[in-house]
Amino acid sequence: MKYLAISVTAVLTALFSGPAFADDETIAVFTKNQTNPYFQAVRVGTETAAKALGVKVIQYVPTKPDSIPEQLSQVEDVIVKKPNAIVFIPVDYKALVPAVEKINAAGIPVTNITDRSAGGNFVAFVGADDYSIGLSVARRLLKAIGGKGNVIILEGVKGSLTSTNRVRGFNDAMKENPDVKLLASQPANFQRLNALQVMENLMQSFPSIDGVLAANDPMAVGAIEALEGANRKALVIGINGSKEAVELIKSGKLLASGDFNGFIQGCIGTEIAVRNLHKQPTPKEVMLKPIVIDKTNFTPYEMPVEQRACPTLEQIVSN
Repeated sequence: MKYLAISVTAVLTALFSGPAFADDETIAVFTKNQTNPYFQAVRVGTETAAKALGVKVIQYVPTKPDSIPEQLSQVEDVIVKKPNAIVFIPVDYKALVPAVEKINAAGIPVTNITDRSAGGNFVAFVGADDYSIGLSVARRLLKAIGGKGNVIILEGVKGSLTSTNRVRGFNDAMKENPDVKLLASQPANFQRLNALQVMENLMQSFPSIDGVLAANDPMAVGAIEALEGANRKALVIGINGSKEAVELIKSGKLLASGDFNGFIQGCIGTEIAVRNLHKQPTPKEVMLKPIVIDKTNFTPYEMPVEQRACPTLEQIVSN
């Protein structure tokens, strides 16, 4: 598949000579939970990159989804074990700042991916613009319903930066369409079952729903299940570009999904961590360009992430 274009905010100061191979180096990888397919894609990306780069990765995942105390405890454990580097997604972008500062004090280089931490020192940040993705997929849905009708927003975890920015994009798209009415905007915590339950409750209050803006794919899937269970129809969008979302797009049950691409973020975060260890040049920031996946372009996304090869940093930067 064609690698996704990005913008970088730092100029690379030297030519890349290809991936750096390392012996006996360990990268600790932190993700938020075991339930969201997005974070599984991140972990697969880190494992795939590590294999290509000749390093080892150790995954740290809270057993309770998005548990701040558990991730804090895992950070303490990692600092004692002192891996060569860390690739880090904070469970909470504010609450984990003291943990990042402890990592900094221990002298372990850390690369931040997906959710930008509110503090701490990082080798780089690798992510995507949540606001732009939210705006793009919302515009796609609002165009599909003809710029008028009744819409529901399913938010992620209340107060999380990812949810806040995606929902801000949703709302700005609706401001462009004054004939669209927002019926409700409620959190479903990025979880499929929560979204199904929230959607079931909302359908009891609102007999006419034309569109659902879900801040990630699992919530979009939950909304679709609730609609089907009630024999109701509405156009639904999600965000993440997950395998399940692509299958639903292919079948016509899901209108579109924004490609947040956890696999590539895991790949590039790991390569940056390794390059930094070898004193090779890296950008300070890598942002994936917003892409809306729909029936016109879903084919490259059908390949499971477990079968994909990582793009290199050089390939990403050159596109």
